[in-house]
Amino acid sequence: MGSEVVMVDEVPFPSQVTTSKPLSLLGHGITDIEIHFLQIKFTAIGVYIDPEVVGHLQQWKGKPGNHLAEDDDFFDALIAAPVEKFIRIVVIKEIKGSQYGVQLESAVRDRLAADDKYEEEEEEALEKIVEFFRSKYLKKDSVITYHFSVSPAAAEIVFSTEGKEEAKMKVENKNVVEMIKKWYLDGTRGVSATTISSLANNLSAHLSK
Repeated sequence: MGSEVVMVDEVPFPSQVTTSKPLSLLGHGITDIEIHFLQIKFTAIGVYIDPEVVGHLQQWKGKPGNHLAEDDDFFDALIAAPVEKFIRIVVIKEIKGSQYGVQLESAVRDRLAADDKYEEEEEEALEKIVEFFRSKYLKKDSVITYHFSVSPAAAEIVFSTEGKEEAKMKVENKNVVEMIKKWYLDGTRGVSATTISSLANNLSAHLSK
């Protein structure tokens, strides 16, 4: 089972990753932009979640995937569910780490500000993440992973690229951790509609078992 691979836009993703326990690939997709009818793909995304998450989503049992994809309450419950989550991002179009860091910073800061949670501690935690990415170069096939633990609510960010040692950092500010999760998993407000649609369809199938 562990050796199976799922292709996401020509990028291989293992069907399982093991952190403190095996997590299943429950959603995948890409981030992209369309300019003058030309699709530019930036990253491929795989979302791994403890299969026990289904127990926290029972009120959506029997709902079709296309319905869940539009239901932000469903994704709020998914984000809040006290299970391990792991997001693996593979770079398709190379960019500077500083550019990715700024994208993350503005997405997280806007969400914190909207919820009135953007204080000095959050600003400091975000600055450290931006600093972490500033010195990196995200060439094609580089990998960024976010491992979200349950207690304490923290995130470990790992960056790996060919020919260099892995770089890691830990984010312990729970508000910042929550908003990074939301950047990728926040239903209709998430950064990748294809990933949200894939998560909704797969979770719908799991919920109907």
